[in-house]
Amino acid sequence: MASDPKVHTFEEVAKHNKTKDCWLIISGKVYDVTPFMDDHPGGDEVLLSATGKDATNDFEDVGHSDSAREMMDKYYIGEIDMATVPLKRAYTPPQQAHYNPDKTPEFVIKILQFLVPLLILGLAFAVRHYTKEKEK
Repeated sequence: MASDPKVHTFEEVAKHNKTKDCWLIISGKVYDVTPFMDDHPGGDEVLLSATGKDATNDFEDVGHSDSAREMMDKYYIGEIDMATVPLKRAYTPPQQAHYNPDKTPEFVIKILQFLVPLLILGLAFAVRHYTKEKEK
C-alpha cells in the first residue's frame, strides 16, 4: 500500500528558489528539480524564473514532449496545499549571485574578437606611417 504524498505549503516551496535548491509547483504537484538544473535544455534561468509561483502555465506554454512529462515523475516530492497558494503575488526575482565565473571566458573572447582586429589595424597604420616617413 502506497503512502499518501506529502503535502507542502506554498511558503515552504517558495523558499526553494536557488540553483542548488529549486522546487516547482506544476499542476498541483511539487517537484524538486535541483538535480535537473544543469541538464534543462532551456537553462537554469528558465527554471529559476518559475519558482515562488504556480508554474503550470509556464510549463504548458512551452509545449513539453511526452518524454519530458514522463521525466517529471522522478522529481516529484509531493502535492501543494492549494489553500496556501496566493491568487496574485508580487514578482520576487530568484536569489542568486550576479557573477557567473563559468560565463567569463565567453565575455573575454567577445572582447578579444573586437580588440584584436583594432590592434592589427592600428599597427598597420603605424607601420605605414613609419615607412612613409623613411621614404622621404
